Amino acid sequence: MVSSMTDLHRALAEIHLIRGQIARSAEFRGYGTATLAATGVLALMAAVLQAVWFNDPAYGVRTYLAIWAVTAGVSLMIIIIETLFRAPRVHSALAMEMVHDALQQFMPAIVAGLLVTVVLFKCAPAALWMLPGLWQVLFSMGVFSSCRVLPRPMFAVGVWYLATGLGCLAFGGGQLAFSPWLMGIPFGIGQLLVALVLQFGYAQADEEA
Repeated sequence: MVSSMTDLHRALAEIHLIRGQIARSAEFRGYGTATLAATGVLALMAAVLQAVWFNDPAYGVRTYLAIWAVTAGVSLMIIIIETLFRAPRVHSALAMEMVHDALQQFMPAIVAGLLVTVVLFKCAPAALWMLPGLWQVLFSMGVFSSCRVLPRPMFAVGVWYLATGLGCLAFGGGQLAFSPWLMGIPFGIGQLLVALVLQFGYAQADEEA
């Protein structure tokens, strides 16, 4: 009896391992293109909101961080909700394994961005102007990590975020510090590019299937 249970556990473990390997090698199609495009529009709207109503220096860095933290939180929430509903439709039995793998690819960049923000806010407030560039560089790392399970042109989106992030670090100080456009334009265009790449990538995969 003990031997039979051991064999059963070993077989289940092997099945789980095989499912995980299949999930890691397949293209992930759980992201909704309309939702990702919406997050780009949301970033542009947040930039307009800041520029029109909160551009007075009197509002300070706390207001800036609040605007973009809310924008990032809402964007992440709608992406996760859409993915959890979409993945089972397109990946059936492997959906949860593929969602888990996709999160593993991107979550380190998100967590690192949150931790960098907290550390700079608490320990180095004079360096907070670097946050837009750092956020974009870290986001590019998440995109690059995800390229393995996404259409190949997604690499170009990672290059976009890396280039805009480095540009913000190089030129985003002084009078440009905390400009709404240093966030709105890179993330607005970047997320629209993500949606475009996925739209064409999914269509091409359907034609080849």
